[in-house]
Amino acid sequence: MTRTDDEAARTHRTTGTHETTGARGATGTHQTAGAHETTGAHETAGAREAAGAQEVAGLVLAAGGGRRLGGRPKALLTHRGRPLVEHAVAVLRAAGCARVHVVLGARAGDVRERARLADCVLVDNPAWEEGMGSSLRAGLGSLAGSPVRAALVCLVDQPGIGAAAVGRVRSAFRDETSLVAAAYEGVRGHPVLFGAAHWAGIAASATGDRGARAYLKEHAAAITLVECADVAQAYDIDTEADLAHLE
Repeated sequence: MTRTDDEAARTHRTTGTHETTGARGATGTHQTAGAHETTGAHETAGAREAAGAQEVAGLVLAAGGGRRLGGRPKALLTHRGRPLVEHAVAVLRAAGCARVHVVLGARAGDVRERARLADCVLVDNPAWEEGMGSSLRAGLGSLAGSPVRAALVCLVDQPGIGAAAVGRVRSAFRDETSLVAAAYEGVRGHPVLFGAAHWAGIAASATGDRGARAYLKEHAAAITLVECADVAQAYDIDTEADLAHLE
């Protein structure tokens, strides 16, 4: 294919109460109130972080059959001792995605059996031979009706793109209208973040192996590019020669 004012008011009111208590009471009382303020701030930050982890779901496209690899599904290629699909999931989790959906196709049964994906939502794409577009449609469809506000899409065959790059793209999320892509020396690449407002349009135009290219081209002015060439290598595992990238 080719990521309050209410809280401020509460904090202000609470702080005012603690300050009044401190003024009336002894020094020890004031210090205790201050400790409560700090704890509350940490809890609020933690709640925001947890909510953010749920707002952006990771989506791994891992259905390909590896035609140029002798019919070996890319999801099952070995990288660092485990199936490549596990690596893609781990990267999304390290980048802050608590929810990860994985689209399977070629030898889906073998992938389920061999890969440790217990905490993921597994999405079967029976039309995987039609190309990446069908997997993208299946993946976005699996998120419909959920509270997720954006999908952060990664390809299973790009192990050179790690959590640093994926996290940068995820951090650019603002709301359902967000459209964000990693860039490598100015050239758009993966991962790509699609706000929920774009899902229907992407699904309607995602055909063959072009994925979301047509939609992204049409909405180029709305895309936020996040430079990642300093922290990632955007190669694909497509041919026998590319297998040298695996560890």
